[in-house]
Amino acid sequence: MTWASRVAAAPISWGVSELGSWGYRMSPQRVLDEMKAVGFDATELGPPGYLPRDPRACRELLDQYGLRLAAGFLAAVLHESPSAALGEIEAQARMLAAAGAEQLVVAAALPGDTYDGHHELSSEAWRELAMTLTVAENVAASHGLGLAFHPHAGTAVETQDQVLRLLEISDVDLCLDTGHLLIGGTDPVGLVAHVGSRIGHVHLKDVNVEIAALVRAREISYTDAVRQGLYQPLGQGGLDIDAVLNGLRKAGYGGWFVLEQDTALTADPEPGRGPAEAARQSLEYFRISGAKQHISASQEE
Repeated sequence: MTWASRVAAAPISWGVSELGSWGYRMSPQRVLDEMKAVGFDATELGPPGYLPRDPRACRELLDQYGLRLAAGFLAAVLHESPSAALGEIEAQARMLAAAGAEQLVVAAALPGDTYDGHHELSSEAWRELAMTLTVAENVAASHGLGLAFHPHAGTAVETQDQVLRLLEISDVDLCLDTGHLLIGGTDPVGLVAHVGSRIGHVHLKDVNVEIAALVRAREISYTDAVRQGLYQPLGQGGLDIDAVLNGLRKAGYGGWFVLEQDTALTADPEPGRGPAEAARQSLEYFRISGAKQHISASQEE
């Protein structure tokens, strides 16, 4: 199976976030139509309720646009009230599996409807988080899904030290989100070289590194940074995307590549512009870079 058949879009690239205060939400019909027009054959689910909660209705809607479901993202408070978090995970896993997805992606949210907070967990909270993740892995597996943990700005696991601690205290696979890792101070290329076998899912982003540095220094909020252009189409930011892909190829990665460029909108953009234009540029870059990796692999055989 080639990487070309494992690339997906995500509603967040069209400004559709799980946060109620994030911004304007484009209609699912327009977002799905633009995904297909750009050239995608798959998508992530998006926030709860954006696409139909009923798995059959979700599949029927995606079928209308020639799309399949790759994965779904859930931000849950894993270190407090684990039974509540596991209830959310069970419901999400059941829905995703029935709708044809392969992966459940989970982040360790902090309480509140924002990604602008920061918090250092206690040792006890870390243990609770690790135990909850172990159960969550079993829940996902019981539905035939893989589970990947997503380090994410404004959550309990965002900095390099926190990512390394998570790797030490759990055996969970990671969602390699190149943008969120960089913002938190983790080099995505180095992480792939170090723990490539534990990458279970990929969110591929490019980043304006100057704005990312301001977020890391907590001089501006994550939300403001996104609105100022934190994320860029692949190849137009400061991340070495080719090096990331080269590392993943060497690690034997065979999962999904979700091309994300988180954005926040205030109204519908002009047809084919804004998110659609950026997504098209990212997909074109990924196809060219992926072809280079395929050539490199052939030459090494």
